[in-house]
Amino acid sequence: MRAITCIPVALTVAAVMSTAACGSAQTPAAPANAAVATPAASAATTVQDAGAQPTEAGRLSVWQSAELGPVVTDGAGFTLYRFDDDTASPPASTCTGDCAAVWPPVPAAGASAGQGIDPALLGSVTRPDGTRQLTVAGRPMYRYTRDTEPRQANGHRVGGTWFATAPDGKRADRTEKLPALSTVSDPKLGEIVRDGRGRTLYRFTKDSAWPMKSNCLGDCLKLWKPATPVDVKNIKGVEPKLISTYTRPDGTKQLSLNCWPLYWYTGDRNPGDTLGQGVGGTWFAVRANGGLVK
Repeated sequence: MRAITCIPVALTVAAVMSTAACGSAQTPAAPANAAVATPAASAATTVQDAGAQPTEAGRLSVWQSAELGPVVTDGAGFTLYRFDDDTASPPASTCTGDCAAVWPPVPAAGASAGQGIDPALLGSVTRPDGTRQLTVAGRPMYRYTRDTEPRQANGHRVGGTWFATAPDGKRADRTEKLPALSTVSDPKLGEIVRDGRGRTLYRFTKDSAWPMKSNCLGDCLKLWKPATPVDVKNIKGVEPKLISTYTRPDGTKQLSLNCWPLYWYTGDRNPGDTLGQGVGGTWFAVRANGGLVK
């Protein structure tokens, strides 16, 4: 019987196409998810000593980051962050418990506006424990325990929900263009794959890689959309040789990782959402090697 292969995308226009075998009917290969998956990172396991980070915010200022543009910092130069799960109108903080151990809320007391900060945007919100937390344009402010020195932004983009704060209270990278395919550290799932719009990508356990085949058809496609093929020159955190395309029954092309077709979930409303994880016991986010996140 003729072997069935999946063909990786060319690295350059002039590059010779190489093939990555996706198995055959005669000699089935071991599934990609047989590899040991990286354990999901929890908030409790990522706490580190913040060392010199101050308690009070002091006089806020603006740090001109070469990568992110203008970023709000406290009086000691530490980056202030905003959390997408919070709300600005009305202001509300949802980061408590273990979350607050990793992302310490910035006290409102003693905060003032320095150059580049509109004093009218500063405010406060009462947290569930009764303490007052600083807000910028209604957004509760936090520091990150892995920022151990001023003008670091190690918390930026963590989990697709934490971002350095711009002077107007919005994300510092609100105009940022992500790679067409990249990895991101999710607080619950660990390192997972996302598309160029920040959407989590998933695998369907009823699909197969040997031979490569999608079994998400008909009504399934109303909720789970085939991921679009990418240019391997515009990916980060994933080996180019693992990227290939799958031709669906209707003739359209779908992105595949290590010969597994990938999808995004219509139930994920915001970048970084992972609401599709575990749906029906058959849909799971994926690692950079194509393995399932379980």
